[in-house]
Amino acid sequence: MAEIATVARPYAEAVYRVAQQGDVAAWSEVLSELAQLGAHHDVLAFAANPNVVAADVAATVVSLLKSPATAEVNNFVAMLVENHRVSLLPEIYTQFQVLKNTNAGAADANITSAFEIAQPQVAQLVATLEKKFGRKLNPTVTVDSSLIGGVRVVVGDEVLDTSVRAKLQQMHLALAS
Repeated sequence: MAEIATVARPYAEAVYRVAQQGDVAAWSEVLSELAQLGAHHDVLAFAANPNVVAADVAATVVSLLKSPATAEVNNFVAMLVENHRVSLLPEIYTQFQVLKNTNAGAADANITSAFEIAQPQVAQLVATLEKKFGRKLNPTVTVDSSLIGGVRVVVGDEVLDTSVRAKLQQMHLALAS
């Protein structure tokens, strides 16, 4: 895993530098779409096919985008295809988002709840979490009924787990030892 991150980092940094001179939000959207394509088995198989010319692979990948493809996007995709790096697109997007959030003083927060959370509750939870973590958070909320109750929040490499499942596991470990 570290090897993929290491190889993807220069691409993410280069794209971020280009995005800063233009529209970071537009690049973020394009990279999100490219990451989805780069994770798709059929796209990877097509890109790895030795019978297909690199220019055709790049043109096909760009044609699959919903967002408008600028000359920079076309060049970026062509370079990745030429260097056999299409599979790095998900990691490039992840690292781009980290750079974008770091520059904005923000972080992504993955909030997992045992039950559906109403928007006002999410806003209140995010406000509390922003105070705790000391930065602006971009929340993504998912539901996982196996938590039984409570929430589990992941911000970068920090985890705040107040779920009933986590408390039961702690009790089990305390009783078993």
